[in-house]
Amino acid sequence: MTDQPAWLAPALAYIPQWLAMQMKVSEQPGCAIAVAYKGEVVLDLAFGSADLNTAEALTPRHRFRVASHSKSFTATAIMKLREQGRVKLDDTAGQYVSGLHPDIAAATVAQLLSHTAGILRDGPDCAYWVGRAPFLDEAALRGELALAPAIGVAERLKYSNHGFGLLGLIIEKSTGEPYGDWIKREVIDAVGLKETTPDVPLPKGAPLARGHGTKMLLGRRPVFAGDQSTHALASATGFVSTAADLARFFAQLSPNADASILTPASHREMSRPQWKDHWAPPGHSYGLGTISGAFEGWDWFGHSGGFQGYITRTATVPDQDLTVSCLTNAVDGLSHLWLDGALAILKRFTEEGAPNADLANWSGRWWSVWAPTDLLPAGNKVLLANPTLANPVAKVPELTVTGPDEGSITYSGAFGSFGEPARLLRGADGAVTEVQIAGGRLSPEAAIVAELIDRYPVASA
Repeated sequence: MTDQPAWLAPALAYIPQWLAMQMKVSEQPGCAIAVAYKGEVVLDLAFGSADLNTAEALTPRHRFRVASHSKSFTATAIMKLREQGRVKLDDTAGQYVSGLHPDIAAATVAQLLSHTAGILRDGPDCAYWVGRAPFLDEAALRGELALAPAIGVAERLKYSNHGFGLLGLIIEKSTGEPYGDWIKREVIDAVGLKETTPDVPLPKGAPLARGHGTKMLLGRRPVFAGDQSTHALASATGFVSTAADLARFFAQLSPNADASILTPASHREMSRPQWKDHWAPPGHSYGLGTISGAFEGWDWFGHSGGFQGYITRTATVPDQDLTVSCLTNAVDGLSHLWLDGALAILKRFTEEGAPNADLANWSGRWWSVWAPTDLLPAGNKVLLANPTLANPVAKVPELTVTGPDEGSITYSGAFGSFGEPARLLRGADGAVTEVQIAGGRLSPEAAIVAELIDRYPVASA
């Protein structure tokens, strides 16, 4: 087992406590999360339901449609072929695939990988994305690649699933094998992934989390089977995987990885920002099959995915040797926010360190009629974390413990209770029963529930 820094265990302990509350607040169907440190999976959990129609519980072993994560696998395949001298990044698409529009034929492999070939995103009719038609087979994809691109090559970053479908055809031509067969053996199996396939069908007995629609249209979430083949677009969006496998895969793409199927030079080429997305609020960039960005000073690379009923995201922070993968099975899934929340928790503990042993009693989830507050020891302080927020540790009040059961608020916004006391209240058996923060008291959840039932009874008919 990889040696772990002292701060990691308390961070990993709090992530599921916070995420369980996020599931309750958001009423999402399900979420799976995995964290890898130095390539080793150190957290692998699931919450909620794999299928609301059957009430099947979601487990970490359930596969998700991870959609555009497929592009990072395809890019890895191209980089492996490049290392073998079978493909060059400045080769043109027309060297491998015939019948393309002349402008698409002239696009390079690097431009296809970086979404700068100007190709239509999903063709003139993408009914397959809403379940009204099957995904394109090779003949249909080739027919649409004979159409003119939407814009000129290298004008700007312009995402294209068709462009990555074309990369799948290039892989087939350069290897002489079907895309799925070659990438399963040379990438998936070579990395050691046991729960990943380039498309459906899944191996016998492998569970699949079903996708879910929004509640807004029907007042309930329709359940999508999620088992449709993506055919010739598997190289863009077909992959099925788990959070743990994705964490392992992206961790070995880090330039700092101890072991990988690619060289560190290929990792750096894939993950470095090449084209910035100036038109999207987060200001992300794209490399060769990877998205990159920054979170509160931590540079990350990875990918996200959206399939009918699934929203997923994975990010690697090379400087911290951390990878987080968060998968949700709903069209309004919060994987982007929750992955950032997990990064926020990890980052806060890297800054504060493991909690001092004498803070052990200053912990746990405590309630008022307003909301829960998590007493979260970190370093030499206690954070008053808010588990109902997507980032539970951002600018939260902090306590400094001054005695066995005494403390004071030493960090707070102007509208908080800065400088006021905090105290642990104990029962006759010596156990902590309440926490006093300034002028208010926080109680266990059951006590607040009983109080609310007593004070606010349901009116009789």
